[in-house]
Amino acid sequence: MQVLRHSHAPGRAAACALTIGNFDGVHRGHQAMLALLISEARHRRVPSCVMLFEPHPREYFARAFGKPDQAPARVGTLRDNLAELAACGVDQVVVLRFNAALARQSAADFIDQQLVRGLGVRYVLVGDDFRFGAQRAGDYALLDAAGQRHGFDVARMNSYEVHGARVSSSAVRAALAAGDMNRAAQLLGRPYTLSGHVVHGAKLGRQLGATDAAQSNGFRTLNVRFQSPKCAAGGIFVVRVHGLGAQPLAGVASLGVRPSLDPTDVNGGRVLLETHVLDWPAALGPEGGYGRCVRVELLHKLHDELKYPSLAALQDGIAADVAAARAWHAGHLKSTP
Repeated sequence: MQVLRHSHAPGRAAACALTIGNFDGVHRGHQAMLALLISEARHRRVPSCVMLFEPHPREYFARAFGKPDQAPARVGTLRDNLAELAACGVDQVVVLRFNAALARQSAADFIDQQLVRGLGVRYVLVGDDFRFGAQRAGDYALLDAAGQRHGFDVARMNSYEVHGARVSSSAVRAALAAGDMNRAAQLLGRPYTLSGHVVHGAKLGRQLGATDAAQSNGFRTLNVRFQSPKCAAGGIFVVRVHGLGAQPLAGVASLGVRPSLDPTDVNGGRVLLETHVLDWPAALGPEGGYGRCVRVELLHKLHDELKYPSLAALQDGIAADVAAARAWHAGHLKSTP
């Protein structure tokens, strides 16, 4: 899949079939839209193309107006969303930087400069609530009229429903906020997953529990930074880790800002996914996780983040979470046919 940073980037296709949106999480509604887009692109013998925005427009405006708390929590990072778009079979993605200039661009100029001159669109597919351009003045009717003038087709797709409920990024966020990982997986069509390269942290985990014979390396963790300021999920989770070997590994993970630790530490108060693999592969060696790109499936939420009064209490809490994760994984394996 080709990833472009603007619609006039060198190497782009001369024409395309396009859909536009944020595609946060690439849920089942997105997947249905992408399947239709790819079918229409093949019919027209042009590449399928997705245009998305980074940062999320609502995140940009929240910062611009000095109200960062009003920014939406992100379901996935740009890396994760691009990986899911590639898995869906999209040929090309245009990641437009959402900034002041783009926020000021009128709907008519957006069509002319981004879609017609930039991408040579032959077909545009949008959702039933699609709005675009400055002040969100552009809608389906305006886009359809422009298509008739410029010679491209415009189609609108109705909402996708699962068991009578509309699938949306907002619905996925609500499920994740509630810790309902089964519901989130139902909306996404897969377990909720975060990925990234393992980075160095304060290495406190390897000290905690190190006196326990069963934890000779302590509660060492694989640290992956969530690149957006707010994540839709948070807490302590039973997880499965991909990327450390041929088979996924059972683990337990903390996703959040680590309230029991100093906010000025090496993580700087940013959202961090810290994953402890229950049975570390000896072949990797103690430092073998660093620099690897791992995918972590969040399967079951144990509880919200807790603020412990001491490191001893934190160690006891982690030990309890490890035991709970082992029990969950054991029960899940027994219930699998």
